[in-house]
Amino acid sequence: MGLPRLVVVPTASPSPGRLVVGFDLDMTLIDSRPGIKAAYDVLAAETGVAVDSDLVVSRLGPPVEVEMAEWFPPEQVQTMADRYRELYPEHGIAAALPLSGVAEALAAVRTHHGRVLVVTAKNGPHAWAHVEHLGLDVDEVHGGAWRGGKADALAAAGATIYVGDHVHDIEAARSAGGIGVGVTTGTSSRAELADAGAEVVLDSLAEFPGWLDEHLLAARLAALDAHLRDYGSVLVAYSGGADSAFLLAAAVRALGADRVMAGTAYSDSLPQSERGPAAAFADSLGVRQLTPRTHEMERAGYRANDGDRCYFCKSELLDVLTPLAAEHGLAVVATGTNADDARAGFRPGIRAASERGAVTPLLDAGLTKAQVREASRRWELPTWDKPAAACLSSRIAYGIEVTPHRLARVERAEAALRTTLVEHGIGVENLRVRDLDERARVELDAAVVETLGRDDAVRAAVLDAVRSAGFDAVEIDPKGFRSGAMNELLSADERRRHGPATGAIQVEPTRAGT
Repeated sequence: MGLPRLVVVPTASPSPGRLVVGFDLDMTLIDSRPGIKAAYDVLAAETGVAVDSDLVVSRLGPPVEVEMAEWFPPEQVQTMADRYRELYPEHGIAAALPLSGVAEALAAVRTHHGRVLVVTAKNGPHAWAHVEHLGLDVDEVHGGAWRGGKADALAAAGATIYVGDHVHDIEAARSAGGIGVGVTTGTSSRAELADAGAEVVLDSLAEFPGWLDEHLLAARLAALDAHLRDYGSVLVAYSGGADSAFLLAAAVRALGADRVMAGTAYSDSLPQSERGPAAAFADSLGVRQLTPRTHEMERAGYRANDGDRCYFCKSELLDVLTPLAAEHGLAVVATGTNADDARAGFRPGIRAASERGAVTPLLDAGLTKAQVREASRRWELPTWDKPAAACLSSRIAYGIEVTPHRLARVERAEAALRTTLVEHGIGVENLRVRDLDERARVELDAAVVETLGRDDAVRAAVLDAVRSAGFDAVEIDPKGFRSGAMNELLSADERRRHGPATGAIQVEPTRAGT
C-alpha cells in the first residue's frame, strides 16, 4: 500500500461525481486516548501544572489550543501546544489502536471505487504518522482542520460523506453540502449527533459497510428513476441480459409500459437460446418488443475482428435502433452500460454508442453490476442471477474473421458442453468456448476446472463435446472463466487506441453517488 498524500491546504479541484468519503481521525478511526493522556501527563510533570489528563481525553475533538486554554494562561497557550506536539510522536503514535470496524469501513469505500480522506483537527504530520503506523488504506490526509476548516477541506476534496464522532463533524459535513454519518465511539451522544443533523448514527464503524451499501443503492436507484423520467420515453437496447432487463424494468417503473419499447437485434451474434426468454420477459412487463435484423456482418471492420470489433457491432445496432425510436416517437435509445463497464478501460462499443447519442442511464446513475443484480433480486426479476452472456462474436479470437459458420459452431459447442456437464451432475454458472481458429479454448468456473482436473472421464467427455461441434482440438483454460479474456491477447497500444477516450464517460453520478 502506498502512503497517503498529506494535504494541509487542498490545491486541486475534485473530479466531479466521484465517490469520496471523509473520516475524522481521533475516536472515529483510532482510539488515541492512551497516547494523548501520556503526552499531557509528561507536559504536566514538566510544567508543574496539575492537568487532569482523564478529563482531557473525555472531551476530545477541538484543537489542542482549545484544551490548553483550560489549564494555562493565554500567553502560554501556544507555547504549551507546541510543546505537546513535540511530545506527541514519542508518546502518542504507537499507543493508538484502530477502532472496531475500521479496516472494513475503508474497504467498503474501495469496493465502490471511492477515495478515502482523513480530515482532522490533529496536525497533519501527526495524523499522517497514525495512518502510516496502522497501515490504514487512505488516499489523503487533511490536518489542522476544525469546524469551518473541516467543511472547506471536505468541499475542496469533493467529499459527499463525512464520518465523525463529534457534533462539529456533522456540522462540517452539512456545511460542505454532504452527508454526516455519526459514530458513538467518541464524546458526542447518539442524541447529540442526531440533533446536529446526522443522516444516520452508528454504534461503530463495523456498521458502516452495510449502511454505505444501502445508501448508495437507494441513491443510485433514485438517480436512475430521475434520469428515466427526464427522458419521457425510451427505446431500450435489450439483449435479455441482466443489465438490459433491469433497465427495461426500471424504465417501466418510471414511465409506464406505454412509453417504453424493447429493441432486440436479431442476427447471427444473438444465440437462439436467448431469444425466447428475452421475449417472455418483455411480455411480462407489458412492453412491446421490436426485433429488427441487424447486419453487422456486412461491416468490414466487424468481420475483420480486430480489437475494435465491438465498435462496428454497436454502431450497427444504434444505426438500426435510432431510426426505430424516432419512428415510434420515443425520445432516446438507452443501452444497459453500467458503471463497471466504463471502468474496464477497453470498451470500443461504449464509444460507438456515445458517438450516436445513445444514453446510458445505469452508468449515469453510477450503478455497478453488483447493484444491478441486487436491485433485480429485490424486484424479483428472473434475470437477477443470470450469468453474463456476451454476444457470440466475443468468443472468436481477435484477428480471426467473424463468419456465420464460426458463430454457429461456437453456439453448438457451448450448448453441447453445458449438456455434458449437466449429465455428469456438474453445475456451471459461467461457460465460454473461445474460437482460436480450428482450436477451441474452454473457460469454466474455477471450481469446475478443479473438478475436471481430478476426473479424467468427465474431462474427456467435455473435450469430446466441444470437438463434436466442429473443432479439431480443444483445451481447458486453467485460469477459468473471466470477463474480457480475449482482451488479454491485445497489446496495451491496441487497448488505448480502441478504448473510450479519457474523460468521455462519467463513471459516478454527481450527486447520487454520495
